[in-house]
Amino acid sequence: MQTSMLKIAMAITGALSLMSAGTAGAADVSDDALKIGLITDMSGLYSDIGGPGAVVAAQMAIDDAGGKVLGKPIMLLTEDHQNKVDIASGVARRWIDLEHVDMIAGMNNSSVALAVQKLASEKKVLTMNTGAGAMLTEKHCTPYGIQYTYNTYALATGVAEGISRDNVKDWYLIVVDYAFGDSMANDATKALTSLGSKVIGSVRVPINASDFASPLLQAQSSGADVIALANSGQDLINTIKQANEFSIGTDGKQLVAFLIFLTDVKAMGLDLAQGLTFATAFYWDRTDATRKWSERFYEKHGAMPTMVQAGLYSAVSNYIKAVAEAGTDDSDVVRKKLGEMTINDFFTNDGHIQKNGQLRHDMYLAKAKKPEESRSPWDLLNILQTIPSKQATISDADSECPLSHE
Repeated sequence: MQTSMLKIAMAITGALSLMSAGTAGAADVSDDALKIGLITDMSGLYSDIGGPGAVVAAQMAIDDAGGKVLGKPIMLLTEDHQNKVDIASGVARRWIDLEHVDMIAGMNNSSVALAVQKLASEKKVLTMNTGAGAMLTEKHCTPYGIQYTYNTYALATGVAEGISRDNVKDWYLIVVDYAFGDSMANDATKALTSLGSKVIGSVRVPINASDFASPLLQAQSSGADVIALANSGQDLINTIKQANEFSIGTDGKQLVAFLIFLTDVKAMGLDLAQGLTFATAFYWDRTDATRKWSERFYEKHGAMPTMVQAGLYSAVSNYIKAVAEAGTDDSDVVRKKLGEMTINDFFTNDGHIQKNGQLRHDMYLAKAKKPEESRSPWDLLNILQTIPSKQATISDADSECPLSHE
């Protein structure tokens, strides 16, 4: 009798254990779906950089993963932040509180990225910034914030090294007046000073400006060897067009942009863009792997990818991979797994996400081709050199982020 009762008890215990295991397995992906939020500029000055192309890239990453992870569907939510912090914050809060989004990517605007990263981190939700340049992983670092594609340190280091090695000494900066410009000017000044060059002046310009005549004339009369532009998107294109009207770049001064995207060069045309030197994290025609993926993207979007769109695909793909390997969508477990992974794909080789959240990867110094050098509509750049990841990334030892020293 006792033996029979013992067998029954053991059977009940086993059944309860199996039920418990089944429940735990079902809870590995919360809400029965992995939800990825993509917030980007869909209609404004950064829409060609991210925008609809970013949606294409993110969906490609999901489709290439089979549309599922751990047996659960992967859902993509998208919103237009309109380059407004209050709109972006409202979207992120709704996504997290009501729709239980697991990770937020994109952003494409530094003020937006700073706000969304702070809000999401307070709620223990991962963010993978693939479009904004301000340093999110130094004094603004959080345990849940990742900066994936590029930042102002990498851009400044690449451009300063590439230009100042030719014994160019005096620089003048035209700086957009928001978070990206502040970060860019700070990092550029540090990089140039370390190379023996000097910033002899700077002027601030508003975002979404249409007239850059006054700051350009100030820069031209400054006596600087290089006039460097620390703005981006349509603002950058307009600045370069107006600089051309004042013969800046052909008057003995060198015109440099810290942040240019492939779509900017395409929009300007090589007649205007030729000779512009800048740093980039990605160029579609650099390797067989970059060409293969970019051609797939082109078939879906009708344009070759920017580094933001390529970086977004890589970020989403590796996030899904980390969830699969971790066996859960829990933010702390997935972030730990991301930090352990070596990222090898068409976007980067031997990439590592540091403790402060920065993806350490190579950058590239690029130069816009002369019109006669171009063989096809998107054959726009020459890659001059690789900027090794060690040079393009702030080391853990030098980082201001407390997480780097744990």
